[in-house]
Amino acid sequence: MWGVTARHPSEFKCWFFATGGDKAKMRLNQLQYELPLQLIAQEPALRRDAGRLLVLDRHSGQTRHRSMNDLPDVLPRGCTLVMNDTRVLPARLSLRRRSGGKVDGLYLQENLPGMWEVMLTGAARVKPGEELLVEGSKRKLRLHKRVEAGVWRAEPVPGGEAATILAEIGRPPLPPYIERKGIVPPEQTARDVERYQTIYAANPGAVAAPTAGLHFTPELFRRLDEAGIARAMVTLHVGVGTFAPIRCEDLADHPMHAEWYSCPAATADVVNAARTQGRPVVAVGTTSVRVLETCADGAGRVQAGEGWTRLFIYPPYRFKAVDAMITNFHLPGSTLLAMIFAFAGRENVLAAYNEAIERRYRFYSYGDAMLIRDGLPE
Repeated sequence: MWGVTARHPSEFKCWFFATGGDKAKMRLNQLQYELPLQLIAQEPALRRDAGRLLVLDRHSGQTRHRSMNDLPDVLPRGCTLVMNDTRVLPARLSLRRRSGGKVDGLYLQENLPGMWEVMLTGAARVKPGEELLVEGSKRKLRLHKRVEAGVWRAEPVPGGEAATILAEIGRPPLPPYIERKGIVPPEQTARDVERYQTIYAANPGAVAAPTAGLHFTPELFRRLDEAGIARAMVTLHVGVGTFAPIRCEDLADHPMHAEWYSCPAATADVVNAARTQGRPVVAVGTTSVRVLETCADGAGRVQAGEGWTRLFIYPPYRFKAVDAMITNFHLPGSTLLAMIFAFAGRENVLAAYNEAIERRYRFYSYGDAMLIRDGLPE
C-alpha cells in the first residue's frame, strides 16, 4: 500500500507514455462546449447514490435517464467493476506572509523526506528562505527553491509525517470551480471532508478525488453483490494536473502530467479472467481507465505493476482493457473529456452532454454521472 510519500518520476528508469495517435485527428477547439454556470454543482447530492445517471450507448448515441441507485439494473450482465481506491489528502493550505499577504497553497507530494512540493497562488514576490505562516497553527512552511512556475520546494516547520501534518493544517482540496468564499463554517468543511472522498478510499496520496466513485454507498455495494457484479481495486493518485487545461492547439503536443499508479496482481487476475470469459470490464472513473490501459498489452491482457503513467488517451485511441465506464461530466478543453470522446465518439458525447444540459443535470466533481456502455439496458 502506498502512503503519502511518493517517489519522483525521475527515480524510475521506465515511464509509461502513450498518446491517442495521429496528430490530425483531434484539435483543442473540438473539445469545447457551452455550460451554464448554474449547472456546476457546488454541493453533493443529499445521498451519494441519489444522483442522476445518464446511460449512453457508445455506438448508437442513444441515451436513457436513470439514477445511480439503478446502477445494478443498468450495468452489463456479469460485469466486473474496477475502482480507484486512492485516498484524497487534506492538501489545501491557507498561508500568510509575515507582511500579512495571503497565499493559497496546495500540497503536491513529498519527494524527499521532510521536503514537500507545493503549488502556491498569490506568491509572486516570495523568495527562497522565506517562511510562510500557516493560518490557525503555529506551523510554518519554509521555502527552499522554486521548482517551476507556481511550484516550490518547501519544508514544514516543525517537521514530521506529511499525513499527520496535513491532517492538522490542511483542508479538502476542492477544485477551483467549487467556491467556498470567505470564512467557511466548520460544518461545511466537515461535510466536504466526508463527501470529497470515496467510502472505499484506502491509499493516501491524491490531491483530487476520483469523482465517479463518490456516488457509491454501502447499500449500493450490497445490491451490486446481490446482482453478482464483481469488484476489483487499482490505485491512481490523482494529481493537480487532472484540472490543467490543454493549451496546445494540437493535442499531440500536450505534455501529459504523470500520476502514480498500482495494479495489484489480484486485480490483474480478476480482469483477465473476466476478459477470457467474455464478461465486460467496467472502469469506475477515468482514473481507473488510465491504470487499466497503462497496464494492458496489445491483446488486452492486464499486467500487474506500479509506477508513473503519462498515458494520454484521445481519439483515435484503441481501448484494450475497458469495455464500459462510469464517469462524471467533464470540463471543456480537458484531457478527461478527450478520453470520453475517444471512448464513445465526439458527436455522441456532445449530444449526450447537450441533452444533460437541457435536463438540468449537475456537472463536474459534485455532479451527476454517466454510464457509457455497449447497447442500452432493456
